[in-house]
Amino acid sequence: MEMNQLVTMNREDRDSKEKAEESQENGRLVAEKSQKVNPGTGQVSNGYPSTSPQSPREGTGAVGDRPGGPGGFRTLVVQQTSLDPPRETWSKKMDFLLSVIGYAVDLGNVWRFPYICYQNGGGAFLLPYLLMAVFGGVPLFYMELALGQFHRSGCISIWKHICPIFKGIGFAICIIALYIAFYYNTIMAWALYYLLSSFRSTLPWTTCTNAWNTANCTHYLSTDLNVSWTNTSISPAEEFYTRQVLQVHLSPGLHQLGAVSWQLALCLLFIFTVVYFSIWKGVKTSGKVVWVTATFPYLVLLILLVRGATLPGAWRGVVFYLQPDWEKLLSTTVWIDAAAQIFFSLGPGFGVLLAFASYNPFHNNCYKDALVTSSVNCLTSFVSGFVIFTVLGYMAEMRQQGVETVAKDAGPSLLFIIYAEAIANMPAATFFAIIFFLMIIMLGLDSTFAGLEGVITAMLDEFPHLLARRREWFVLGLVCVCYLGALSTLTYGGAFVVKLFEEYATGPAVITVVFLEVIAVSWFYGTKRFCNDVQLMLGFSPGLFWRVCWVAICPCFLLFIIGSFLAFPPEVRLFDYVYPFWTTVLGYCIGVSSFICVPSYMVYHLLTTKGTFKQRLLKSITPEPAGSGGPHRDIIITNAV
Repeated sequence: MEMNQLVTMNREDRDSKEKAEESQENGRLVAEKSQKVNPGTGQVSNGYPSTSPQSPREGTGAVGDRPGGPGGFRTLVVQQTSLDPPRETWSKKMDFLLSVIGYAVDLGNVWRFPYICYQNGGGAFLLPYLLMAVFGGVPLFYMELALGQFHRSGCISIWKHICPIFKGIGFAICIIALYIAFYYNTIMAWALYYLLSSFRSTLPWTTCTNAWNTANCTHYLSTDLNVSWTNTSISPAEEFYTRQVLQVHLSPGLHQLGAVSWQLALCLLFIFTVVYFSIWKGVKTSGKVVWVTATFPYLVLLILLVRGATLPGAWRGVVFYLQPDWEKLLSTTVWIDAAAQIFFSLGPGFGVLLAFASYNPFHNNCYKDALVTSSVNCLTSFVSGFVIFTVLGYMAEMRQQGVETVAKDAGPSLLFIIYAEAIANMPAATFFAIIFFLMIIMLGLDSTFAGLEGVITAMLDEFPHLLARRREWFVLGLVCVCYLGALSTLTYGGAFVVKLFEEYATGPAVITVVFLEVIAVSWFYGTKRFCNDVQLMLGFSPGLFWRVCWVAICPCFLLFIIGSFLAFPPEVRLFDYVYPFWTTVLGYCIGVSSFICVPSYMVYHLLTTKGTFKQRLLKSITPEPAGSGGPHRDIIITNAV
């Protein structure tokens, strides 16, 4: 009898080993269906191992012996893998962090935050800015990183795991990203034009003897005793920007844009060429490029900060930048500007954070990443204000004017006119001009890498069998579409198009999309379920503060921005051109063209789903099982005798 038991046990061991070897050859280990799985330590809902390993070799498909007597248990680790190729991951943790920082820290940190800060009460503006960051911006930032890392999907396919009827949000995000690519890279083309013009001993925007200058061109500093500044005077830097780079004097407005500037077309072609060869292979290549494009701007900011602090009159600019005006906090506009600034600065809702986080290891601490990168972003905005206003104080000192007179320009004009003119009047002007415009290009490149990667990841995850092996060709086609779409911004009236896109095409649409995203995650998918997902990844659940923010405060935060935009539509003007009413209608149509994907897909999904209307609706808001497609793995711990 004992001999028969021994033979039976040996035969079972031999059979189990043969089955294990056979299943390993097929890429998976198969467990007995009758085995009962412990949900607490066994299978994780999205197909990843739990945080506490069950055996020394968990996750390798090995079979380990548990100590015990002759009849003791053996722990069998079963790994079910899909037949899809494994998902690409970041080479290093710093590649991910630098990519996120490079995406969040963009041109808006350099020109928009300092201008909005001094316009809304100086140092007093920091109070609403920090409040909006803590209760609105950072929770949204954290939520997107956690969603992307857990579900490992782009902004389109992720919705089948959250709330399928909201899948149109992903398509809307991709269209918005295309609109941004149409105009955002044109600003880098302007910076490249300036950079190429800086390689000469005398910068071309310092003199009034060029072919593009007019009789009103006046190069005025306090040292020029024979020159007086009048209301009709125009600085050479302004004429270089408007008449040589943009050539807006050749276009009467949006109704007649004029021809394409071949110089800017070549500059933009170079920019997109750099973008293509940085992202065509995925995060393995873009993660290396950001080591230069994300760190170089900080080196330049440090150099310009030290140089600006040593200029005469720098203190005037700093006082003007930070002097608090507490009465302005009573104005609704200040709080609206603070909310909009922190939202667009951190950048949730553009699909980028979802895409970047999806390439992380499953147990990466995205909570810590969210706090670090958002803090770096806000601190960069604050320091950039010193870089800008020390130089503006210097210009005010040299012109014997008030800082408010010198700093009247906002947006790109602050960089390409005021700051460029200030650099030109410094010692070693050529060196500072080169590094400054290089910094502008680097800041823009990071954001372009991120924006297009969000689209690429979304499309590759949604159509893996069609595009997965053709990534390089898809990226090439996407870059070509972006270049062709940007041609209207390269015309003589292209600056008017850039302003139209910036004000209407992206802002309201992306805020509305993020509002629906928060509602879908917090109310339909459920905050409790989402927090359980985070606990499986990180080993701890988000606290009460984060839950309240996601359920109530963030939706109110976004509704506040949407309502303010509808109640107080911006009066758009550029230089002396006031946008007519029909351009406002055109801008809203462009914005709606992306958002219309959300209700359109809802109708499509309800019509194509089988069953009664109640069954369709229920199925539309129920997440699909995590194992139904996609590159997920299931780790199952089972005990076998």
